[in-house]
Amino acid sequence: MPKKIVITGGPGTGKTSLISFLEEKEYQCQNEISRQVTLEAQKKGIDQLFLSDPILFSQQLLEGRLKQHQEVSHFKKNLLFYDRGLPDIPAYLNFTKVSYPDSFDTTCQTYRYDTVFLLPPWKAIYTQDNERYETFEEAEKIHNFLIHSYQKYGYKIIEVPFGTLKERMHFMITYLAP
Repeated sequence: MPKKIVITGGPGTGKTSLISFLEEKEYQCQNEISRQVTLEAQKKGIDQLFLSDPILFSQQLLEGRLKQHQEVSHFKKNLLFYDRGLPDIPAYLNFTKVSYPDSFDTTCQTYRYDTVFLLPPWKAIYTQDNERYETFEEAEKIHNFLIHSYQKYGYKIIEVPFGTLKERMHFMITYLAP
C-alpha cells in the first residue's frame, strides 16, 4: 500500500499545479474532483452547485474522494499524492455555515491519510475563474477552516513554504524521506 499524502490549501494556492508537476516527475497522484463535479452540474444548467445545493455537491465530493482513497491497489509506488482530502469537505461546509450529516465526520475519521501538506494563501499567484468564485480574502478564511478541520481529525499539518514548484516538491519529498 502506498503512503497516502494530501496536498491541501485554500483556493488558488497552487495545489493543482503542484500535483501536475509531481505527475510530470512520475509521482503517483489523485487529481481534484471538485471542478469535475462543478462542470457536470453546469452541463445540467446549475452554475454553482456548491452555492445552490452545498450538501449535494459535498456528498458527490465525499463519494468521489472516498473512492480515490479506497482504490489504491493499482498504484505500485510507495507515495500517492492527493489534490485535497476528505477533511476539506467539512472545512468548506463550516466556512459557509452549512450543517452536514454526521456521516461526513465518520468518513473523515475512518479513512485516514499518512501525511497532510498545507499550501498557504499566496496573493501573488491567486486568480479567480469560472469554478473559483472566492475572493482572496475568502481564500484566507478557508485556509483557517482547513487547519481546524484537519486538526479536528487528529492530523499534524505540515505547511509548505512559498517557492517554485520544484522547491515545493523538494520540501515535501525531503520531509517524506526516511
